[in-house]
Amino acid sequence: MTNAFELLGLKEETVKAVTDLGFSTPTPIQEKAIPVLIAGTKDFVGLAQTGTGKTAAFGLPLHNLIEVHNKYPQALIVCPTRELCLQITSDLQDFAKYMKSLKVEAVYGGASITMQIRNLHKGVHIVVATPGRLIDLIERKAIDLSKVSYVVLDEADEMLNMGFRDDIDFVLKNTVNRDSIWLFSATMPPEVRAISRNYMSSPKEVTVGKVNSGNVNIDHQYFVAPAHQRYETLKRLIDFNPGMYGIIFTRTKADAQDISEKLSKAGYDIEALHGDLTQQQRDKVMGRFRSKSLQLLIATDVAARGIDVDGITHVINYELPDDIEVYTHRSGRTARAGKSGICISICHVRETYKIKQLEKMTNARFNRLDIPSGKDVCRKQFFHFMDKLIAADISHGEYETYIPALMEKFEDMSKEDILKRVAALEFNHFLKYYENAEDLNTRIHERGSRVGAMESRDSNKGSRGFARRDNGYTRLFINVGTKDGFYKASFLQFILDESNLKKDALGKIDLREMNSWVEIDKMEAGRMIKALDGKKYNNRIIRMNEADGGFKSARGAKGPRG
Repeated sequence: MTNAFELLGLKEETVKAVTDLGFSTPTPIQEKAIPVLIAGTKDFVGLAQTGTGKTAAFGLPLHNLIEVHNKYPQALIVCPTRELCLQITSDLQDFAKYMKSLKVEAVYGGASITMQIRNLHKGVHIVVATPGRLIDLIERKAIDLSKVSYVVLDEADEMLNMGFRDDIDFVLKNTVNRDSIWLFSATMPPEVRAISRNYMSSPKEVTVGKVNSGNVNIDHQYFVAPAHQRYETLKRLIDFNPGMYGIIFTRTKADAQDISEKLSKAGYDIEALHGDLTQQQRDKVMGRFRSKSLQLLIATDVAARGIDVDGITHVINYELPDDIEVYTHRSGRTARAGKSGICISICHVRETYKIKQLEKMTNARFNRLDIPSGKDVCRKQFFHFMDKLIAADISHGEYETYIPALMEKFEDMSKEDILKRVAALEFNHFLKYYENAEDLNTRIHERGSRVGAMESRDSNKGSRGFARRDNGYTRLFINVGTKDGFYKASFLQFILDESNLKKDALGKIDLREMNSWVEIDKMEAGRMIKALDGKKYNNRIIRMNEADGGFKSARGAKGPRG
């Protein structure tokens, strides 16, 4: 049977390696990109969702174009995180199964730079790098990029969201002899478009699906819960999906750690991934998650950058993100390689308008579901266990040896009694926990008229709005912005971590170069000012006060200051 990759113009050795990996039909982005790149297209922009096979879309053409007899870097792949760097390197090495002389080297932070330099000096053809470590090597003059022909920017939107714009500029200015730039991204925000405009010459652009749109194989669900019941709602949704293998996204590292500890104490296989972990701790957590020793991983957006794990069934947004791009990247962790998946969002009643915006911008339907009752959870768990019991493989093992003794032990019991006892052993803790469980939907339904009014009021917000402002909010000024290395997600995480406030207290955030403005619940404004005003960030004193004057800062000053 002919492998469809043969029709794309790939070398025989590459097709053979792909076949060994079990792939016979290219994904849409591979089908469109590979022939174009092999043909020698100078500059290229490929837009496709995460999990659609972009690594092979640029990796397989590189295997065709690399001159293996020249043992110097001919291709440079830049990606946002260590995890993605290692994943790309592993994939490229798999593609080179029958090209033993082709060498690929990963360079990234958190590992020995001495060893990486040593490997580079041995001679490599393709370098896969994270921006920080690559710049370090360039400044040390430990890597020769003078003969690099192909520069690949993978997950370009992610890199720019993480604040790597200057790093990308630096790298591109140090690959002056390149022939081509290949840019791959899930979304095309203005920052990515600027890279294309400034460094590329009439690039060939290929789009698979609608830009910013979600994967059609993802079932988008949302549940409306009171703010103080958000954790209980999360726990109930996990219990209602017993076969879940998923990632939970939180706004702050404090939430990630707190929820992880609570669920761990309750007996769940879960660990948190956040910025306070060392690289060794991070690798250990990811190793356990990849091997499925963990059922759940809980992470902030920053910590989860570049995570690429197959088989994830569920993505849970503990809180909705502010930007459509962030939602797209989160949800794209599931339903990879043609599989289906579920993306669950837990919303506060005041956030329901965001769902309408998401539906419009992702061209996907979002299904509002009731939070399961305690009885629903117990029923789901019971039938899941019974299905596992029926499907259990008893063909291997010397069970026959014990059957006579078991028959004798249970001869006075009916089948019904035996099943009851099995159920009691397995589900007693669920039955006790959910015996008098509260209906988490009650309060929301009772406030239906108010919800409708709020949705109507907020439905006219801008397409990127994801923000609301009403008379219950105060506008605060703060003297930090993008010049301090912040982007929206990291800035939000910073102010929430410092103030220990919840996202529900915040409204619109206006992040500028020199200063920023934050809308916050009037009842919490003083608390945030007290927490941030006068603190130091990067050896600079933070100033925060009410933008319109009249609210005293922590140091007693009044009104906006410079």
